Amino acid sequence: MQPYELSLAAAADAIRARRLSPVELVDSVLDRIEKVEPHLGAYVTVTAEEAHRAASEAEYEAAHGRYRGPLHGIPMGLKDLIDVGGMATTASSRVRADHRATADSTVAARLSEAGAILLGKTHTHEFAFGLTTPQTRNAWDHGRVAGGSSGGSAVAVASGTATFALGTDTGGSIRVPAALNGVVGLKPTYGLVSRHGVTSLSWSLDHVGPITRTVEDAALVLTALAGHDPRDPASRSVPATDYRPGDSTDLTGLRIGLPRTYYFDNVDPRVETAVRNAIGQLETLGARVVEVDIPMTRYIQATQWGLMVPEAGAYHESSLRTVPELYQEDVRILLEASELMSAGDYVRAQRARTLMRAEWARLLDQVDVIAAPSVPMTAVGADEATVTWPDGTVEGVSDAYVRLSAPANITGVPALTVPVGHDPAGMPIGMQLLGRPLGEPTLLRVGHAYEQTQPARELATVA
Repeated sequence: MQPYELSLAAAADAIRARRLSPVELVDSVLDRIEKVEPHLGAYVTVTAEEAHRAASEAEYEAAHGRYRGPLHGIPMGLKDLIDVGGMATTASSRVRADHRATADSTVAARLSEAGAILLGKTHTHEFAFGLTTPQTRNAWDHGRVAGGSSGGSAVAVASGTATFALGTDTGGSIRVPAALNGVVGLKPTYGLVSRHGVTSLSWSLDHVGPITRTVEDAALVLTALAGHDPRDPASRSVPATDYRPGDSTDLTGLRIGLPRTYYFDNVDPRVETAVRNAIGQLETLGARVVEVDIPMTRYIQATQWGLMVPEAGAYHESSLRTVPELYQEDVRILLEASELMSAGDYVRAQRARTLMRAEWARLLDQVDVIAAPSVPMTAVGADEATVTWPDGTVEGVSDAYVRLSAPANITGVPALTVPVGHDPAGMPIGMQLLGRPLGEPTLLRVGHAYEQTQPARELATVA
């Protein structure tokens, strides 16, 4: 096994035991980038020289007893919404082509302090306003979408061109590309991870979180990221927590909510089968499956768009009026649509969210975790704009991908996507676990328990 193939946890163990140096690991990943990145388009920019320098420093520190913890010497990618002082943050847009950050975002600073090594910035769907990341190819099939908006981060992790990466999630933008590329994606509880220094799409829905190869890896990254930040108005005051799950696979007494409504409506039968089989595996580990009804389903997508579009429009108001030609057409049209929404529409969406949060709190009193598909279908072809369901319903691809992930953004509850197999074409399938606010320990415990019953996952094969 080459160093770039190692999970974060395995690489950390090897570095701590002096069986692997940070330089060896970073060189291996950079060689992998040179080989496969032309096929993938995961990165906006690769900072190879800076990564080499940081790896040498990390190696020196480790050799002299200054080991910083499990992220020490681990190479990462950051979505190109996340500021790193002195680097460009373009949001994969011509609008921001000349923007250069003057300081680190909170998450970049925390990862640097933990010893992680930046490889470069990964592509996003322009300003995170989309679910496909068109400039990036799926790691398993280059003719299919990568998912978005954190498509570059997910493809980098899935292909071995980053050991872990950060993404952002406003309507599913961590979980969708993670599911479509066969990796783990965690959208934390709203306010658990600071968004200071991260370009916003919709401030009341935005989250920052890790994309990794395993659930344990996600826990290690979350441990470094989580914590109060007074520079983020939504930041929660929570004690420092070690989110690493134990090795036990015993889920006795845990209640798994199985949705009767919404989450299995208009879902590819192969996705449904894989997810139900995974839930069955959780049952064999001792969990009790409880059927539940998802509340206010008819209002979910209207509420998501009713919050996101006006907030995005407000953020982009100035540049949309001065340089509209610099936006990609799909994003420009959505931003222009925001000007057609009334204040009353936005207020009604706010009210619906308040009611939905209360209903979900009652739902999560009945169960510990809800298990459901992450997305209704696997990665579609890059030129496909719609999907037609067996009942004749025609749905836009982005609408389909956001449909099952939006509830966690509206309510702010944590959500974790875990790979649970592949369809007959070899494309990954993801299962989504949703929990109570600040319920990340339980989600990570369940996801890790499931992973331990499965064969080790391999990286995507890149032509």
